Amino acid sequence: MTQLELLLERIIDRVNVNLRHQKFDVGDYVRRQTPHLHYSKFYAFYGLSADDPVHFHFKNSSLAGSYLLGRVNVLHSALYKSDIRGDELKRKGQHFVCDGKMIPLHDDEVITIKDSFLNKTLVHSNSHDPESPEEFTIRNTVAMPYANIHGSLTEGSFIGSFATVDLSTIHNSVVRYFSYVQTGELVGKCVEPGQIWIKSGDELEFHYSFDKAILDKYISQEAGSCPTGVLMEFVEVRQEDFEEVFASGHMASGAGSASGASVSGYAVIKGDTVIGENVLVSQRAYLDNAWMGKGSNAQENCYIINSRLERNCVTAHGGKIINAHLGDMIFTGFNSFLQGSESSPLKIGDGCVVMPHTIIDLEEPLEIPAGHLVWGYIRNKADLAAHSISFEEFAKVDGEVTMGRMTFRGKGGPFLDSFKKRIKRILSENGAFFDGSEGTGHAQKGKNFTFNIIQPYQDGDPRGMYPTILIQPNNGS
Repeated sequence: MTQLELLLERIIDRVNVNLRHQKFDVGDYVRRQTPHLHYSKFYAFYGLSADDPVHFHFKNSSLAGSYLLGRVNVLHSALYKSDIRGDELKRKGQHFVCDGKMIPLHDDEVITIKDSFLNKTLVHSNSHDPESPEEFTIRNTVAMPYANIHGSLTEGSFIGSFATVDLSTIHNSVVRYFSYVQTGELVGKCVEPGQIWIKSGDELEFHYSFDKAILDKYISQEAGSCPTGVLMEFVEVRQEDFEEVFASGHMASGAGSASGASVSGYAVIKGDTVIGENVLVSQRAYLDNAWMGKGSNAQENCYIINSRLERNCVTAHGGKIINAHLGDMIFTGFNSFLQGSESSPLKIGDGCVVMPHTIIDLEEPLEIPAGHLVWGYIRNKADLAAHSISFEEFAKVDGEVTMGRMTFRGKGGPFLDSFKKRIKRILSENGAFFDGSEGTGHAQKGKNFTFNIIQPYQDGDPRGMYPTILIQPNNGS
């Protein structure tokens, strides 16, 4: 066996040991995903900036086509076209707050990926585990295409295609395709496909379950097969555009660079696209005939096509918006798919929150009024009535409410307030409120990045592997 084959088998064995009580075997998921020749086909690249502490340590790993930023260790792991984004890691001297206790950090936080397989996976934010505030750990974990590991320490787990684990700690668990989990902690659980689950202690819980027959039209994956469905077809048909960008590594032409805005050189920009002030467009974002209003963003794996986003719209990782007009301050959650058409356009009013993993695939024109919470699967006006509620009505909820396949338990007002606070924090971190001197964020800092390419072995036993590399900042001595 080659070094790469041995590495993959070792990862499979380690994850399977962690999931033995779940009786879940990751072997066929890992072995069938990517031809081994592809691991030597694509370079990896890392970003350098004076704004972010630099530390990279790669050992006995493959990094094919992956992007790394900040302080990152990759040990005995295989990354394929993944984004490891460490620009929100905590800094030495900051305090981590837990149950009213102020825990000082004795070092800069680092992302450590060990004995894991990440395929087209996004890793971002920082550790929200009070027992590990200085290390955002992903260990003994397998993640499938377009999964998001967002602020979630993950050990001994499987994260399915288009699934998201958010601001949680995940141990020995299976989160299957297109599920979203924000539960604080998940231990020894199997989350079935298409579950949208938010839980905060005993105080509140939001849960929505997709009809599997409907969900499988959009995304499905079983052991031994690659993911299939509308979502995979949507991204795969546009992959050639990304290959051209990665081959050149240059800033895409045709996008106006307004004051305070930044567009990654590894994003695809096509058609009559307009970039407003303080806009952030991350690597692997795809914009075609997109109008991006001041302070709006398109994060990794976002697609905005034939659409207009007004001011301060947040499109979270993996969000897709097609033939739509979004008003001010719209939040489009992780991996949501909002698809109108020329004959059936989508319009969303100011301030709406589109919950993570929402699918809107229209068969008629649709307008969502301002100030609404939206979730689930929507094709028409009747579906919207069953899968949305005004902020005013939701704020009155105190107890349990059920609407179709959605159940909410708790107080609606605090739930909405937490979303609104998070949206403002995201906008602030992205630099949406930059005034020329104050409020610097990712959009402004992104202008200063430089990228360095590292290549794998091209032949022999180590083909597809990367040499052991340690990269540290220049200390001036």
